[in-house]
Amino acid sequence: MNRKSALILISMLLLIAAALLVNLVKASKAGSYFSSDPKACINCHVMNASYASWQHSAHARVATCVDCHLPAGNGLAKYAAKALDGWNHSYAFTFSGDLGPSINISQHGAKRVQQNCIRCHSPLVGTLQANAALNAQVSGHGPEDRRNCWTCHRAVPHGTARAIYSTPHAIGVKELK
Repeated sequence: MNRKSALILISMLLLIAAALLVNLVKASKAGSYFSSDPKACINCHVMNASYASWQHSAHARVATCVDCHLPAGNGLAKYAAKALDGWNHSYAFTFSGDLGPSINISQHGAKRVQQNCIRCHSPLVGTLQANAALNAQVSGHGPEDRRNCWTCHRAVPHGTARAIYSTPHAIGVKELK
């Protein structure tokens, strides 16, 4: 193969690779992940039940997925968390093969959600902390018991179960108007 033929072949392969990349970006709706639109989360069917249950919750009127699941304030930290979660989701969806009917939050994600619960509900959290001794008597849990908010508030905002069978009409979910 002469030099000219090799350049033509390399150019064709690069053109094919670029076309495949453009198609992948379009098919995956990659641009939507740079937004705060909750509909970006349902690009993956695994998230339909979570989206549908959130839609019908009180949180839907005041908070989006980003408000709860990503760090608040720092744009760089927010996009870093989006990238990490996106990578983990893509890897799991592509290579796991056994996700089951629901998706579970990672330790990093759970920490972010807990921080955001406390941030949004700080007046209530402050009252609970101020009354820690009384709360310990009533609940049987001391102030050193570092439970997540959803330990008690399991149905907020995704219902009592985060599986497809908990929201049977979640397939092809559409945004409420």
